[in-house]
Order: sequence, then structure tokens, then C-alpha cells
Amino acid sequence: MSNANVACRLAGFAKIQPDKIAVVEPLGHRGGKRQYRTITFRELDEDSDRIAAGLKEIGVRKGMRMALLVTPGIDFVSCVFGLLKSGAPMILIDPGMGKGNLIQCLQDADPNGFVAISKVQAICRLMPFRFPHSEYSLTVGRRWFWGGPTLRMLRERPWPGPCIEEVTDDDPAAIIFTTGSTGAPKGVLYQHRTFNTQVDEISRQYGIQPGQTDLPGFPMFGLFNCAMGSTAVIPDMDASRPASVDPRNILEAVRDWNASQSFASPAVWKAVGKWCHENGEKLENVRMILSAGAPVQENVLQSIREIIHPDGEIHTPYGATEALPVATISSREILGETALLSRKGAGVCVGRKFPSIRWRVIRITDEPIETLEETEELPAGEIGELMVTGPQITREYVTRTEANALAKVYEKGPDGKEIVWHRMGDVGYLDAQERFWFCGRKAHRVETVHGPCFTICCEAIFNEHPGVNRSALVGVSEPGLPEGKFRPVLIIEPKDPSILQDRTKLAKMKEELLVLGAASPLTEKIGTLLFHPSFPVDIRHNAKIFREKLAVWAAEQK
Repeated sequence: MSNANVACRLAGFAKIQPDKIAVVEPLGHRGGKRQYRTITFRELDEDSDRIAAGLKEIGVRKGMRMALLVTPGIDFVSCVFGLLKSGAPMILIDPGMGKGNLIQCLQDADPNGFVAISKVQAICRLMPFRFPHSEYSLTVGRRWFWGGPTLRMLRERPWPGPCIEEVTDDDPAAIIFTTGSTGAPKGVLYQHRTFNTQVDEISRQYGIQPGQTDLPGFPMFGLFNCAMGSTAVIPDMDASRPASVDPRNILEAVRDWNASQSFASPAVWKAVGKWCHENGEKLENVRMILSAGAPVQENVLQSIREIIHPDGEIHTPYGATEALPVATISSREILGETALLSRKGAGVCVGRKFPSIRWRVIRITDEPIETLEETEELPAGEIGELMVTGPQITREYVTRTEANALAKVYEKGPDGKEIVWHRMGDVGYLDAQERFWFCGRKAHRVETVHGPCFTICCEAIFNEHPGVNRSALVGVSEPGLPEGKFRPVLIIEPKDPSILQDRTKLAKMKEELLVLGAASPLTEKIGTLLFHPSFPVDIRHNAKIFREKLAVWAAEQK
């Protein structure tokens, strides 16, 4: 049986292209020019071997959970592959979710140890009651009052030779936490099969070849780069706050390293596109951009298309932490036939499924579904909840495990093995071309006395007003409504926040919006409009609107 450890892919490229640069990390400027730290595939492979050997030496064994909290860069990538090689599944948590949530997620995951920067090691050592099974530590940086080796100590040792634990497809590789945009963050179990399938599907679908150079605006994609044999140029940005990116840093890295492709959230591309158009700049060498995490606005897609290579393309893969990738669509298709339909409330077309995926749209229910036989598959064109299965679909949550009953559905395969389906929590429909149209999150739909209202469809009607930046549909409970029914409230984030201080202009805009809404059968029953200066958004991509918070705010308005 061959070793299914995804780290074997790095070892393979270390033999094929040993001197090719694997990771580029930005440093400061000197003499007006950006300085970089680099590591080749051979060096990265040997570096991660040292880490794996060092972890085993201090007692870390296959299956032990190790929390990884390291700043994106070479150290992060080396530690990831070191943990993969050791057979110890890593716990990955977005630090942008805040200290309280981060500590709670770590406590829920119950790590056996930490591979972390000094500050994190110190904090965790001061609260041992939260992590009773944490025995092992590898410090990235200076070690203070705790034990265990530092990354520098391991790097000073001779290369121990290849050190890759033998694993199967089913062995755990990581626990990755959801953002918690529609509930508490949950730890999703990734198996080595999950990672291997993701690498295969992404490289095959988008034609990513060894030797290419990529600019990953999301740390996890930097790992995929190394597993695909392409160079990862880490941009100078806070990955947990992509909307705060300085576009000049993106342009600088792309030009310094002649990057031909990039992955980043819509918030990054919105900022980069705006800056480039205002300053007459372009990303002439970039031929492919991937953007995910939330639907990418048409104007952002058009803006980016105008600054990349004339033959370049933008793809928006669709999925979730629990199921990725599921589907994909190109900007040409979005800006062509689907754009007009989306503006009229048809939803957002996220494209066709990846070859390894099976999917179906089922009747909406908030109740658990145990077996596939209990589901009611809907015909094309009817809105329901999307469910998917395939080798990249995760099988379970390992924290807040009560969520498994609501998210997982089981099918007995032809060979007698259990097949796990994941309920995406997204509502939409399949069209005649087998494309999925996303109409919003199931948890965000508003059940009214006139029937359900779906966020993406209704919001699109109001987003056509030139003064609207974004809109958000929420439900507000009130006396007199039947149980489970809500009053639909449409909240507007204006492009110009100063209009909120001008009663005359605000009243005029509100009147225009009500007329716009009344003209569509999707929104004719929405009679309450509120204005908000700046919507709260998710921490990971800075693109998903936190409608739960807006619903609370709307209920408080008089």
C-alpha cells in the first residue's frame, strides 16, 4: 500500500525540482527595494523532515493533535509539512476570530501540544486548566519559561533523512475551524484523502503546473502551491483582515516574482482593482485569479479583468470549510448570460460541479436527516438546500459534535461502505445546464406570512439602486405574527455614508428604493427599510455579511 501522506507530494517535488524556490516571504524594505527570504523545495523538504523528527523525539506520536499558531510565511509552511510528516493532525484556527473565540476553539479541540509563536505559548502556559492534555511544545521564536525545543534548535541539527509517517487515506491530517459566520466555530476533521483530492481537483481544473508562481492571499492555498510544485509568494498583508490590504504590496510581489496566478478573497481584489484604476496600474503578467469565500460582485470582476493579462481569467470556486471545492465558474460566464438574471433576483450562479462531486437539491428543512432515503430531491428550477458528497467532503465535526446530526446525511454505498453527504446550508436551485444558483444561506432565509424570502435574490433588486453599496435582508419578530414568521426588513449600506446625516436626501433615496422593491414580485411585500453605515462582515474573507448581528440591530430600531 502506498503512503497516502499528502507531504509525500512535497518530497516528490524536492527530487524533481530541488533548486526551484518553494516559498517566498516578504521582509522589510532596504534602499527603497523590498527584501525577501526564500526556501527551495529541497530545503523545505529537509526543513520539515527536521521538524517531524524533532516532534517525534519529544514524544509526539501519530494521531496526537497539535495546535499550529504561526504567522504565515516560511516557518508556517515548514511546520505544516513537519506536522503532516509526523502523522500528528494539526489544529488550524483563524486568529482573526478574536482571542476569546480562539481560546475557546483550542479548548474544544483539546490539543496534545502547541507549535506556536512565543506569545501564544506564553498565553497558553498561563491557563493550563484549559488545555489539560497539552504536554508537548515547539516554539517558533524565543522560548521563555517553558520547555520543549525551538524551531531554531531543530534547524541547527543535521538532516535526519526522509521522515514521513505512513498513513492511509482515512487517517486525520488536520482539524480546521469554520469562521462561525452562521453559528459557533466548529472543528472540521480533514483526512489525508481530503487534502490529496483538493490538490488533484484544483490543479486539474485550473491547469496549475509545477514551476508556476502563485501569490496566495490565504495561507492554506500556499500549502496547496507547495503540494502542486508551484512557488508560493506570500504577500505582505494581514491574512486575517484581507480588506485592510495595501494594494501596492500585492503589485510589488507580483512584479518582483513575475507571478502568473493568485488566490485571494473578494475583499482583496476589490481593493486592488480600485487602486489600480485610480493610479493607472496593471497586473499584466497575471493570467489566472481565483477568488472565493463569498460571491464576487460583478463590478469587482469587471475591474480585475481590465487590469490582468488580456487572455487572463478569473475563476470563483464555490465550497465551504467542510466541502471544498464543490463547483466553479469563470468571470466570462458570470459577466455574460448570468449577470442580467442575477440582477433580476435569480441568485448567483456558482457554476458546474467538479468531476469528483455528486450533488442534489433537497426540500428545505431545519430538522436532522439521517439517511439519503429520507431526503426529497427537487426538480431543476425549484429552490431547496444543496447537499454534496465526494472524496474531498469532510465526514464529521470533531468539536461541537451535535452539529453532525444537522449537517451530515448517510448513504450505504454499492460496496457496503458508508458514504457521507454534507448539507451545505446554502439554498438555491439547479438549472437546465446543471449549474447551481446560490440564493443565500438557509439560516438567513426569512419566513414571512407570504412565504419565504431568500437573501441574495431579494437584495439583488435593491442593489440596483446607484446609491447602494450593499443590502441585507433580515427578519424581525413582532407581536401578532404566527409562530415562526417574521417581518422582512431590508437594511441598506449606502455608498456615501454622509447621506445618513442628510434627512432630505435619505428620504428621497428611501422612496426610490421602495418603488424599486414594489416593482418586483420578489420584494413587493418588503415595506421596511433601514440604513446602516457599515455592515459587519466575516473575519476570514471580510466579504460575508453578518446578517445575524444586523437582525439584532434591526430589532432594536424604533
